[in-house]
Amino acid sequence: MPLERVRVGARVLGSHIDALGWTPCLERIALWAKRGESRAIVQCNVHSVVTARREPAFAAAIRSADLAAPDGWPIAWCLRRLGFADQERIGGPDLMWRCCALAAHAGLPVFLYGGGDETLARLRARLQQAFPGLRIAGCYAPPFRALSPEEDARAVAAIEHSGARIVFVALGCPKQEAWIAAHRGRIHAVMLGVGAAFDFHAGLTPRAPRWMRDHGLEWLHRLLAEPRRLGRRYVVTNTLFVAYLAGEWLHGGRGRQ
Repeated sequence: MPLERVRVGARVLGSHIDALGWTPCLERIALWAKRGESRAIVQCNVHSVVTARREPAFAAAIRSADLAAPDGWPIAWCLRRLGFADQERIGGPDLMWRCCALAAHAGLPVFLYGGGDETLARLRARLQQAFPGLRIAGCYAPPFRALSPEEDARAVAAIEHSGARIVFVALGCPKQEAWIAAHRGRIHAVMLGVGAAFDFHAGLTPRAPRWMRDHGLEWLHRLLAEPRRLGRRYVVTNTLFVAYLAGEWLHGGRGRQ
């Protein structure tokens, strides 16, 4: 079976999450990017699967993706419980960083979509310093509103004309997933939702220490850094995640595919 068609995973609160490690994940992205295929990759964490459980439109965006990676230790732990004992966390910022290394090595141009002008300027400088061979084909900071059809068409044309093979999309959840789903088939590149990765890699937002990331505590670091913005989100979504999951397990739900 061709590599791109192999999708092994499990359902977490109804959303299919792919069970795969770093190497096959990057190999799949490299294959699609080299072919210039229009592909959608989403990162699924607690917030994602809870939102998908409650909002059918968002669930459809996750379902239409070519790869749904376990971004967040609770999702990786669910996959481990469902039989994938060695499942790793495929975090958005780390995946973006590794994809940049891959792109620099393979000569694959990348495009940065999202963030603000200052963020993009700093991010571009940081990436070019870290990966001298990386070709950043273009970047775009969209306004904080829905684009008109004409504006969107111009953005699509700019990405297509740039020759980018990987497009990093940092619009936040669920906006970035909806954007990727809407542009699948229109943009001939691997579109990858990376959440807060632009701010992290640009040095505007400090990341959690490695030990916190390795022990599933990155959410706590982010909550302490931005309590007013993230407080309600974490309290509500984490509580719902535990409640929904407990309900499934009590009713014997397994979810493996």
